[in-house]
Amino acid sequence: MNNIQFEIRECVSIEDLSECVALQREVFVLPEIEISPVRHFIVSRNAGGFTLGAFSGEKLIGFVLSVAAFFGNERFFYSHMTAVKKAFQSHGIGAKLKWAQREQALAKGVNFIKWTFQPVQARNAFFNLEKLGATVRHYEPNFYGTDYSTTGDQSAKIGLDSDRLFAEWHLASEKVKRLAKGENFVETDEIVESIVIPTDWDNLVKTNLQKAIAEQTRVKGEFQKAFAENLICKGFERNEINPKYLLYNPSC
Repeated sequence: MNNIQFEIRECVSIEDLSECVALQREVFVLPEIEISPVRHFIVSRNAGGFTLGAFSGEKLIGFVLSVAAFFGNERFFYSHMTAVKKAFQSHGIGAKLKWAQREQALAKGVNFIKWTFQPVQARNAFFNLEKLGATVRHYEPNFYGTDYSTTGDQSAKIGLDSDRLFAEWHLASEKVKRLAKGENFVETDEIVESIVIPTDWDNLVKTNLQKAIAEQTRVKGEFQKAFAENLICKGFERNEINPKYLLYNPSC
């Protein structure tokens, strides 16, 4: 598994898109009604979006779906989902898919992609902000509804809201361009605020639900206060004690 050989290409055929549907069932903890069908992928493509797949031989091991979007006069892509087969995770496949997504978007004349992620997942935060160079300036409470994809048991009602942060990926920014080349990028501006999150969110939910809800409430309040002050989150410090988001003044 250390030297996985794979290629990335656009998923166009119904067979490839059907594999994307099957992969969702394996990777995401969602009820069947929430799984995006082949129809969704086909409609997205014909509306200007695209799906890139990572293939090991003829086997799909990951994909990223980009939905064409606009807001006012701005054209961008909404990265609806990225999935990598469990046996192939932690091998850089997700990152390769995202960088390929960037190249495809730029080739289409689009230089902005956005998506959501859970604020309390340190691994995702580090990947989005430090590996890809995304920034964050918006926190959306309970984006998908309470208890959305919280546990493997979809009938469980534990009262946990599906809060999300919006990742903003400015594809032509200096930071993103350097990271795309495999170069290091170090923020030199002054950190004016930090927001600590739990070290192991999934375990906290399983072992101490009330504390998890309290932590989520705290994190939400701190983000909402920071964004109300127009601060921008563009960094994440990963450690085993107090992983934290790093926020800066908007002029930086």
